[in-house]
Amino acid sequence: MDKVKAYLIGFLIAVIAIAAGIVWYGGWKLLLQVILALGFLGVTIMLLFFTGLTFYAESWKYGTILAVFTAISGYGLYLSATWNRVGWEYLYPVFGIIVFFVAVVAFGIWYISEPDLSLTDRFRSAEKLEKMGKYKAAARKYEKAGNYLKAAEMYEKLGWMESAAWAYEKAEKYDRAAEIYEQLYEKEKDTYYLKEAHEYWKKAGNMDRAAKALEKYAEEEPWFWEDVAKLYEELGNQEKAREAWERALEYYKKEAQEEGVFWEDVGNIARKLGMEDLAREAYEKFLEYCMKEAEEDPMWWKHVAEAYDYLGEKEKAEEARTKYEEYRQKIMKANEETSKFPEEEKEE
Repeated sequence: MDKVKAYLIGFLIAVIAIAAGIVWYGGWKLLLQVILALGFLGVTIMLLFFTGLTFYAESWKYGTILAVFTAISGYGLYLSATWNRVGWEYLYPVFGIIVFFVAVVAFGIWYISEPDLSLTDRFRSAEKLEKMGKYKAAARKYEKAGNYLKAAEMYEKLGWMESAAWAYEKAEKYDRAAEIYEQLYEKEKDTYYLKEAHEYWKKAGNMDRAAKALEKYAEEEPWFWEDVAKLYEELGNQEKAREAWERALEYYKKEAQEEGVFWEDVGNIARKLGMEDLAREAYEKFLEYCMKEAEEDPMWWKHVAEAYDYLGEKEKAEEARTKYEEYRQKIMKANEETSKFPEEEKEE
């Protein structure tokens, strides 16, 4: 048993013991009086705190409302504390106050559940609200009823296109959601919308449109050209795939000038495109980069081996792989030694 459970059980036992003591001393009516008094005391203190805080923030309207609730709770506290436990009639107002507060809480929860609706709109149907031109309220009602398709139509009438796309997604109308995101891109020129359009065209099963959306996305975010190329390959469009691979090659060549690790990507794409001379040159540069890194971090011998494999130098690749394996075994041994407890070392 953990400490939290032990504390909870201990607290529960203490509460039961105190309650039993009160019953033994003064009967069930005394226990009821204590529960009511403590309950109203807690509520009154809480309401008093928030009333003061609200007035301090100069929110006079809500401060006044809270002050009224505080006074009612305080009256319930007074009645509970002064009950002589002879007749139940004295507690009738107390029970009335409890019912009142329960009703207020229930109303608050109901009101918060639809914060955008006026009190009268809450009692109107979504269809009635739509006919009245209250599209925002109608959309909320349709959402609550699970009719996301109609909710999406309401959002479109409002011009809330992102909300409409969300509702179409919930209605599993992925193609319409994708179209909206493409329209938003044309309007806002934010590439985020193209990425979303790509994802929704995929969900809709329209891979041609998904590829076109991703291609447009890659125009501004060029590291996605490789994904575009792979997608066109899946679609069997070799011409478009080659164009995308060429664009990816251009991007990685520029990146490799700043960060040598990208020469591997240059080599792989160049070889894919049949540019063997460029591929070999890129792999040689990748090897040079990996050798420098291996001087600082032996983990890079693994990539040195890969570079030699690319160049067809199997013997040197095996030598590099051996160095990497020696380093890996050394690290594993060191980890085993540091993880041993003193007792284990003594046993050995």
